Amino acid sequence: MNEEFLNYLWANQLFKVDKTTEGEDFSVLNPGQRNKDSGPDFFNARIRIGDTSWAGNVEIHIHSSDWFRHRHDKNSSYDNIILHVLFEDDKPVRRKNNEIIPTIVLANKFDEHIFKMYDAFVRSTKWIACEDSISSTNHFDRLAWFDTLMAERLEEKTQAVQKELDISENDFHEVFYRKLARNFGFNTNADVFESLATSLPLRILAKHNNNLVQIEALLYGQAGLLGTKYTENYPEQLYKEYLFLSEKYNLKPIDSKRWKFMRMRPANFPTIRISQFANIIHRSSGLLHKMLETEKLKNVVALFKTQASTYWTSHFRFGKKTSSKPKELGASSINLLLINTIIPFTFVYGKQTASDALMEKSIHWLEEIKAENNSIIRNFKARGIQAQNAMQSQALIQLKHNYCDKKRCLDCRIGYLLLNG
Repeated sequence: MNEEFLNYLWANQLFKVDKTTEGEDFSVLNPGQRNKDSGPDFFNARIRIGDTSWAGNVEIHIHSSDWFRHRHDKNSSYDNIILHVLFEDDKPVRRKNNEIIPTIVLANKFDEHIFKMYDAFVRSTKWIACEDSISSTNHFDRLAWFDTLMAERLEEKTQAVQKELDISENDFHEVFYRKLARNFGFNTNADVFESLATSLPLRILAKHNNNLVQIEALLYGQAGLLGTKYTENYPEQLYKEYLFLSEKYNLKPIDSKRWKFMRMRPANFPTIRISQFANIIHRSSGLLHKMLETEKLKNVVALFKTQASTYWTSHFRFGKKTSSKPKELGASSINLLLINTIIPFTFVYGKQTASDALMEKSIHWLEEIKAENNSIIRNFKARGIQAQNAMQSQALIQLKHNYCDKKRCLDCRIGYLLLNG
């Protein structure tokens, strides 16, 4: 037995107890709100003992002696406990005035099958604990849960954006530039791409917005990817431009060893992504405002349809020639930029300006974008759960990371449906 399961029983009232340990009539009017922080387990509960109704906090333990083991008797936060919920009563617990705290015991008062199934979930080593039964749950119940999960994930992303905005004194343009850069790293090079953007403020790039070569020179130079000797004109020109501009702005490049090339598709090499990023900056002045003002998703997508500079048509790295092919930013990559940068920023801006229209637009865009194609989404599909759009694929990613991987079956709507089906 564990306290998480007892909390679950109490929150969902999945037990039958009508007497306290003192023999008084007992009923629950409202189990209260779960407290995940320090202090009592449930706030603002309402119960009836005998002829008296009580409102206050509830504490839950496996053994009553845990009260002393957790030193609640020394903590004033527990002085107003109206009920002690236990699996086993092995020691009386009294208030400071020597009154026994009303107590109920749940042992043998709930369906043992629920605990056995929960215990099997917790012990499972499968990709997800409920993979053999998840597809049997009601489709509409799953959709309702996906809405909640998507909202959770979007909130997490917007909180991360808001944190950066607070640090930067609400400089939306700079934070947007850094986050866009981070997501151009597409997981593998996300951290180093963000470091690149941090080392090269947007205000500097903005001064050279009409000159693509200078933008690329600044980005490649700050990335530490420019050498000193080249036989080709393009990298030689970039090097000379960076030499001048880095001295002008007193710039110091980041460590080039941080960039990862190994085990990557050449189209995802940082050399290619940096050029695509530079092209977007070059031709999309005021990108943030354009994004906020645009209503149709296809017009936002058009802002990100770009390709690397001509040199990269026949190269993946400086000085190493390959067969000729334009290096375009693909549709799936654009979708990831929309999901991870554009939509969270639009949502945050909507919250800050109290614009329901912007927040609703963010949700509608998620519904329009195709579902992501990654290992999580493919694994769910193999188990009978298929995402229809990006809103649902984001929900499944949230489900896997925040519930399945952490064995939070008791906090999961699907877990609830299976345990109580």
